[in-house]
Amino acid sequence: MSFLIRVQLPDRPGTLGAVASALGEIGADILSVDVVERGVGVAIDDLVVELPSGRLPDVLITAAESVEGVEVDAVRPYAGILNTHRELELVEEVAAEPRKGLAVFTEGVPRIIRAGWAVVVGDNGDGPYRLAASSAAPETKAIELPWLPLHKATVLDGEEPWVPETWQELGTELAATPLGNPERVLLVGRPGGPMFRAAEVARLAHLAGIVAVVLPD
Repeated sequence: MSFLIRVQLPDRPGTLGAVASALGEIGADILSVDVVERGVGVAIDDLVVELPSGRLPDVLITAAESVEGVEVDAVRPYAGILNTHRELELVEEVAAEPRKGLAVFTEGVPRIIRAGWAVVVGDNGDGPYRLAASSAAPETKAIELPWLPLHKATVLDGEEPWVPETWQELGTELAATPLGNPERVLLVGRPGGPMFRAAEVARLAHLAGIVAVVLPD
């Protein structure tokens, strides 16, 4: 079974290799690595690893944190491997059929930023409504979105009163970005985390800005 493990580690030569060795000792096979964010002396990496059948994911945390200075932010099941070129493919798909582009984009976004689901919402004055939703989007809808209109990409507080109770129960991390205009917004959710990092929000905003150019108004 494959898992996505997000780690914070000292940004110095050899640390990632030490983590890989520690994971290898428990039989975990690293399928891909993606650098999420880099700060002063610290890096945030996402690793997709395959764990032998019968092994509990807790062993991944124990192994990774056996390396000095390493902290695990989250571990969750993951289907597939990281593909940092997926953005270009998605933009090409949207551009090929702009009239279906909103649905195609919403379905593709979760795979790019490792989210559980995505929806595009608007507000016509009578309350928020969905323009598109990915296949995994929750059926429960927010009855109000106090942050609309939205003028820039941001992380949203998943415990605010507007967040449906079922989303809160799953510990859903949320981020949103305008999609062409402040009244049309892409909302993405990660049930169970990890939290959205600043670099991920910037990546989401950049992708939305590109796609918005080819989407119909």
